[in-house]
Amino acid sequence: MDTTMTAPRIDRGSTPTTAIYSIGGNLFFERTFDAPRERVWQAFVDPQIVPRWWGKHGTTTTVEEMDVRVGGAWRYVNRADDRDPVAFYGEYLEIEAPERFRWTFLFDVPGVGPQGGPETHTFEDLGGRTRVRSVGEIGSAEDIEAAIAVGMVEGGIELWDRLSEFLTEG
Repeated sequence: MDTTMTAPRIDRGSTPTTAIYSIGGNLFFERTFDAPRERVWQAFVDPQIVPRWWGKHGTTTTVEEMDVRVGGAWRYVNRADDRDPVAFYGEYLEIEAPERFRWTFLFDVPGVGPQGGPETHTFEDLGGRTRVRSVGEIGSAEDIEAAIAVGMVEGGIELWDRLSEFLTEG
């Protein structure tokens, strides 16, 4: 099995560590949050909560659609003062609350069209803490390197930093 580290395990001081790695054409993000699984699950599936943590600092996210059921659509629009809005969207493919969900994760690249693919999130109960693993089915090693080049890793880390901050707000 081909295992390639696409980024080191990143330690950001007091911020929990996010492990990022690739195996074949899949890109993995993994992090343990100091919150019960039900709370972490809700942060991912509640349209009132998602805008509180989804997106980089300095951006705002609007949940335009979020039908959390197999076959249901989702669409978030992320806005910042220094760029045009970016839409992220897809369809829920599998849901096993509160253990996992699988969806298509797409976004439009100007001049290129939709990018992305299936993504699976798992939520492991660690007795008051929760390990979340996100597996993006990117395609090839070249596709993963292209995603890294446009900031996907940094954006994912910042997103999960914001989720961690939200979860510890009480």
